[in-house]
This record gives sequence, C-alpha cells and structure tokens, in this order.
Amino acid sequence: MPHAYPTPRNIGLRAPAYLREARFNAGFEHALKGGHLTEVEYFRRSFRLGFRAAKLYLREVRRSRGLLDFPMRAKFRLRALWHGV
Repeated sequence: MPHAYPTPRNIGLRAPAYLREARFNAGFEHALKGGHLTEVEYFRRSFRLGFRAAKLYLREVRRSRGLLDFPMRAKFRLRALWHGV
C-alpha cells in the first residue's frame, strides 16, 4: 500500500539558505520512511538536519493523535560470579 508522505514545504517548513534544499528534503523523506543513518552521505549537515526535522515532526504528529513515546529500552549486563562449591 503506497503512502503519501508530506514534504517539508507541505507542512510549512523551509530549509535555511545555508543548507542544500535537495539534500534536506532527502533527509526529511528518509526519516519519514523509518530509515536509519547508516551511509556516509547521511551524515552531511543538510541531510541530518532534514532527518532531525522529520523526527521532530513525527513526534508532534504522534502527540496530537494521543500516542505516547515509550521510554528508551535500557540495556545492562549481568555478570554472575560462580563460587565453585
């Protein structure tokens, strides 16, 4: 089922003049599709700021719909000491 994702302009967001708009929009779209930052190109400033803007947008959309963000799952290591009895 295809989804229609909003563009930054559709939600009233403009990329600042010092960023590359095409890369900003690509980062925004990548975040909306649930992507992760795994490639070298994804760490360029324009892409990251677009990615961050989309994550903040998604957080506001979820809050407006009454969905809560769950706390981050903590990881810990448990090391048991064995006393050879």
